[in-house]
Amino acid sequence: MKINCIIVEDEPLAQERLKNYIQKLPYLNLLTVFDNGVDALVFLKATPVDLVFLDINIGELSGIQLLESARLQLEVIIITAYDEFALKGFDLNVTDYLLKPYTFERFLQAVEKAKQNLSKQAAVPEKKFIFVKTEYRLEKVLLQEILYIEGMRDYRRIHTLHKRIMTLQTFKEFEQEIPPAIICRVHKSYMVAIDKIDAIERDGIKIGEMIIPVSETYRKGFYGLIVK
Repeated sequence: MKINCIIVEDEPLAQERLKNYIQKLPYLNLLTVFDNGVDALVFLKATPVDLVFLDINIGELSGIQLLESARLQLEVIIITAYDEFALKGFDLNVTDYLLKPYTFERFLQAVEKAKQNLSKQAAVPEKKFIFVKTEYRLEKVLLQEILYIEGMRDYRRIHTLHKRIMTLQTFKEFEQEIPPAIICRVHKSYMVAIDKIDAIERDGIKIGEMIIPVSETYRKGFYGLIVK
């Protein structure tokens, strides 16, 4: 089981300590490092991440503010030099916290908690369908039949193998309901079914006769899913 993680830490020495510890665990895959919460928040909203190592004091957007702003479903290990932040962290349902300076053994203990939580989530049966609000009914849509979802002003149009469905449900609602490994956001106006992609060329996704653009915001997360 590979765990995709990021570091949000503004102290170079603390960054190096974390990177060294992460390299010792082959199941941890470090995607990138941020020295501020603003850039980290943008990345987290566009890229599938399993685990965040998060310092509390990181400039204008603190670690706590980042957690409160994002409210993302992922594992978070808080890193702090101050005991008083621990209680606030657990109020936000974080996995664990590391009090500086911490040992590799303590780091490993925190990571194992995150690993166990992720394993439990992975054991949940794979989602096969969703219910979509359209007109005055809820319509069952099989995920395996979806080709892509297109944004059209206030509406989203779901293109499936057999029909098209219009709904007022938002992309955010779809992202919360459908795992990105099945249907991934690639643009402010598009989500695509990963297994329906015929080809990718110059950041254009070909599904049948349709060419769907990949925007800069979602590029890294999308390619992280399809290139292992």
